[in-house]
Amino acid sequence: MSSPHPYPPPDDQSSAAFSPSSAAGTEAAAESAAQPETVQAGAVSAAAAQARATDGAAEVPARYSRHVLFKPVGENGQRALGRARVAIVGLGALGTVLANHMVRAGVGFVRLIDRDFVEESNLQRQMLYDEEDARQAQPKASAAAAKLRLVNSLVGIEEHVADLNPLNAEELLTGVDLILDGTDNFSVRFLINDVSVKHGIPWLYGGAVASRGVSLAILPGETPCLRCLFGSAPAHGTADTCDTAGVIGPIIHMVASYQATEAMKILIGDRQHLNRRMQQWDLWYNHYTSVDVSGARKADCPACAHRSFEYLDAEIDGETIQTLCGRDSVQIHPVRPADFSLEQWEQRLAPLGRVSRNKFLLRFRPSDDITLAVFPDGRVLVQGVTDPVAAKTLYSRYIGM
Repeated sequence: MSSPHPYPPPDDQSSAAFSPSSAAGTEAAAESAAQPETVQAGAVSAAAAQARATDGAAEVPARYSRHVLFKPVGENGQRALGRARVAIVGLGALGTVLANHMVRAGVGFVRLIDRDFVEESNLQRQMLYDEEDARQAQPKASAAAAKLRLVNSLVGIEEHVADLNPLNAEELLTGVDLILDGTDNFSVRFLINDVSVKHGIPWLYGGAVASRGVSLAILPGETPCLRCLFGSAPAHGTADTCDTAGVIGPIIHMVASYQATEAMKILIGDRQHLNRRMQQWDLWYNHYTSVDVSGARKADCPACAHRSFEYLDAEIDGETIQTLCGRDSVQIHPVRPADFSLEQWEQRLAPLGRVSRNKFLLRFRPSDDITLAVFPDGRVLVQGVTDPVAAKTLYSRYIGM
């Protein structure tokens, strides 16, 4: 029987001591002390937690003993993980697995970014949430952060209940060593790609639908970027989504676990063993493909060749209305963040339908089929519709344009 390992572990891998964040550690720490108001409770301790995890002279905690025994990581690799900073965009299916791996692995600082809240249909595949989270309509970023703080108190966790858009993308995605893609749409991925290329931050693209999945490491200046490979986001309605094709839980874990492994290689500096090919799976139909994309860098790529960041510089007006994957919902976001008082909106909407509220959002049900979830920044999820025009009509009727 052949070995499951394609190569023996190099003897010198345990001495890897590279830390992507070492050169910018002071600047990044200063940034983490002054985050936008979307940061929820617990973020204040993020810098202190990372300081505890990154003390170069300290003994590696026993909880990481199995990493230390694994030669490619070892003590120095584990310390590098403790110095590392990552941002995870999307805390749905892929994002919950990614966040779980990063926190348990001892990555020193993890920034969680998600705009949505937990619903019962999420529980089939979004592994950090439970029925109580769904009953209380907890925002995914805060629910995930609460669970993960119980897992590893040595990790600084900072959550943002926010919609990633051109206005906040650079603020939320810089000051880190790596960006992990847990999103469900290409518009956001191209926005991540723009920030990545502009600021020289590696990111790991991942996607899953039905039983199919894909992953690719994107290293600015070394590998093709997303725009080299795909040019632009596909037209709405031309690609399968969770809403149209469904999704099974195992493909989520396959893709996200692969992303997490490549993330660890990047964060400890083991670029030698980084897989630069695009991996594709179909678990149900037993298909696996590894695509060589090394020759796909384009000399005329708008992003990495001409440094034209169209998604980052885009007028946000065109992005304010978006159909969400996997549910009958449309998101409407004001061009500029508003300052909604949920208490006042509860008083205003209560005569018009059923209203429930927690500290993160208000849910208004004008009928049995329609729910408007209102967030403090003015963002609204209109549930029960897929037509943006119908969603805009409901928004205008109850919230006002």
